[in-house]
Amino acid sequence: MRKIVLLFCLFAALTASARRLTLMSYNVRNGCGLDGIRNHARTAAVIKAQAPDVVAIQEVDSMTVRSGRQFVLADLAGRTGMEYTFAPAIDFDGGRYGIGILSKEKPLSVARYALPGREEKRALVVAEFADFYYACTHLSLTEADCLASVALIEEVAAAADKPFFIAGDFNATPDSEVIRRLEKTFRILSDTRRPTFPAGSPRETIDYIMVLRRPRGTDKVMKFKVVEAPEASDHRPILVKINSK
Repeated sequence: MRKIVLLFCLFAALTASARRLTLMSYNVRNGCGLDGIRNHARTAAVIKAQAPDVVAIQEVDSMTVRSGRQFVLADLAGRTGMEYTFAPAIDFDGGRYGIGILSKEKPLSVARYALPGREEKRALVVAEFADFYYACTHLSLTEADCLASVALIEEVAAAADKPFFIAGDFNATPDSEVIRRLEKTFRILSDTRRPTFPAGSPRETIDYIMVLRRPRGTDKVMKFKVVEAPEASDHRPILVKINSK
């Protein structure tokens, strides 16, 4: 009997040290669907239905003319009941445009970094939580700029003292040099065989959720899906449920 109790206590201690996380990434196209209608309530509904712990958001406006001078990420946060973290990449249309993170918990700290992009500047944002870091990015359309961005991402992640996740629109397919380079440092948690773009009839995988490779860390994927949202954006969101230690 005593042996059974000890085994139960050991199992409880091991499982208690693991945290279940629901991670999401969504290029929201600033709320503009394939029907040409800009509808932030529709975007928020897609996110809220998945009940994620954190969401990496790409292509979002702040106070631009086209968005009616709305702070779109704050609006999405209000509609989903989440905290928001914004990282502008460029000045645009009287306001700013970039990426962000929605999260159930308020971040302990936030760091923002500028990334290169010839067609437009890009950004990386890293939010720190009690047990992990969650980073969001939207890489350049130019491979050389993407590879330069990867070097900076690797440098930032190397300083992490807890699990480091990164998600976003990498503008690179699984067989690209960009993704091959990232896979040396990160493990892809999302299923690269499941296309995410374009949303109406996906043919390419360019959206990913990854974790920094750790010598003693384990991140077991419990579930992955490409969310059925064919109209709300030109990308379909992706979601991963994991046990992280």
